[in-house]
Amino acid sequence: MRYYSTRSRSGGVSFAEAALAGLAPDGGLFVPEEIPPYPDTVRKSLGSMNYRDTALETIKPYVKADIPAADLEDMIHSAYPFGAPLVSAGDRLVLELFHGPTAAFKDFGARFMARAFAFFRRGEDKPLRILVATSGDTGGAVADGFFGVPGISVTVLYPKGRVSPLQERQIAGLGGNISALAVEGSFDDCQRLVKAALADGALRKRTALSSANSINVSRLITQAAYYAAAAGRAAAGRTDPDGEATPRVCGAQKQAAPSVVSGPVIFSVPSGNFGNLTAGLYAMKMGAPIAAFIAATNVNRTVPDYLENGSYRPRPSEATISNAMDVGAPSNFERMTAHFSWEQMRRAIKGIAVTDDETRGVIAKVRLSSGYFLDPHSAVGWEAADKARESLPEGSPLAVLSTAHPAKFADVVEPLTGAVPMPAVLAKAMEHRASFRVIPADVSALLDLL
Repeated sequence: MRYYSTRSRSGGVSFAEAALAGLAPDGGLFVPEEIPPYPDTVRKSLGSMNYRDTALETIKPYVKADIPAADLEDMIHSAYPFGAPLVSAGDRLVLELFHGPTAAFKDFGARFMARAFAFFRRGEDKPLRILVATSGDTGGAVADGFFGVPGISVTVLYPKGRVSPLQERQIAGLGGNISALAVEGSFDDCQRLVKAALADGALRKRTALSSANSINVSRLITQAAYYAAAAGRAAAGRTDPDGEATPRVCGAQKQAAPSVVSGPVIFSVPSGNFGNLTAGLYAMKMGAPIAAFIAATNVNRTVPDYLENGSYRPRPSEATISNAMDVGAPSNFERMTAHFSWEQMRRAIKGIAVTDDETRGVIAKVRLSSGYFLDPHSAVGWEAADKARESLPEGSPLAVLSTAHPAKFADVVEPLTGAVPMPAVLAKAMEHRASFRVIPADVSALLDLL
């Protein structure tokens, strides 16, 4: 498998080269030369396979030239002692992606990436510095995934004052080989600074650099696995029991009538930088039984507007209570358009924007009606699914991606629901003391510091 820039089909590289570089030399994002289909035997077994086996079958065709099968299996077993339960809540399914060590979906990509990078750089003397921009959860997941990995240091950039106190502790509370920079600006500013640093020739001559954002293809392909696993189970009419961190009121009803519906699933995906939804498109193209997607955004509706009128107009991001989705110029839009035309995207994706008031309303409503707690991002996905229902295929299971545990956003959620159950991993994170440096949203400030 070769990987090419979204901006040029020349100079294909291996998976290892694409992952370690992060960004293509011309500033584009790496994409695989093809999206390989699942073998028939795998596709027919998705509903009954365990999560690790699904991840192995999903990732293997993208990396087999670079990672021997036995090493890949070891990486996956080490990275995923947790899974992604598909549970019933109210009148739909919820794909819970917060059972990892930082209680957010970014754990799936970050933990595999850390193991792959360590494998690729075995025997290297020159240390590697990873730069990552975060609007909240990515930074904590990457920090946790790479913490203590020999020969690799991580610098996390996050928008000052725009992440929750718990997220800041996860980003900036580990120390060691992890450092944090609070940028006086937005996530888009953080993302711009990281891209500029990765493209700076003088800096790259002095320092080995890479990125751990969803612009890195090694994160993207790993996330396709949880779509495939959930789609297989939904297509077979199956759900999972609650996990240890499932945020449900004790004794609340766990079953839902739609869970008996079988067939290709509709996923409602809380979307900001659009790496998560792009991973879902990869899973669908590989053959997972997926009927459609809802691209659920907050008021930063750049992609929903594009899906509606065909005009892509990036804009400055607006701050919302679903802060990890505050992205006005989503990087992975470039990857989406490399694989799919506007017409193809319109057939597969319905774009819906949700306001903060609507987000608060659905958090309170779902807690009252279903005994289930939603974080602000998952609430955007839930509300978008309600708004889109009339325009979606009939008779398909509907699943909302729950991308972070609601306890990570207790300051928003608890005034609407009362106390949120706190997973042990988050209680431990709250004990950390955040240590960071503040820099302006200026490329020269970052380059000077690096």
